[in-house]
Amino acid sequence: MSAIAAAFRPLPIPTSEALRRDPAAQAFLLLRITFTVAPILFGLDKFLNVLTDDWTKYLATPFNDVIPGNAADAMHIVGVVEIVAGLVVLFLPRIGGFVVAAWLAGIIANLLIVGGYGDIALRDFGLMLAALTLARLATASPAREETEHEVSPNLGR
Repeated sequence: MSAIAAAFRPLPIPTSEALRRDPAAQAFLLLRITFTVAPILFGLDKFLNVLTDDWTKYLATPFNDVIPGNAADAMHIVGVVEIVAGLVVLFLPRIGGFVVAAWLAGIIANLLIVGGYGDIALRDFGLMLAALTLARLATASPAREETEHEVSPNLGR
């Protein structure tokens, strides 16, 4: 299988046996859950405004000037992108981790341009590193190895 085809093949959830014996599989699953659920919830909140009453205050004017519509429309577009990013992590964590990391890098740049949100930008930097970690762990996932190399349980593996 080519590297590109392998990257786009869905990655299964690690088996319960792999989760019991492998801390890396545990870390991978925790990060996969986090970067599936969090972007989807944040994306939905761009429409619901439960977490904050005004998402538009976080949008830098230079970005608002190039995004079609007003700031509220821009935040709805952001919400859709975040939901899609969460779904990509769910089905293709090898790619989704990089998608979320790139998105977080954009959010960091935006927050630094707006000013006054350095604390949130620093938090998002940590999340960006965690998303990159997810992408790397996805390439070494025991679940991937088990599905790629159908190993007989009699081989002692």
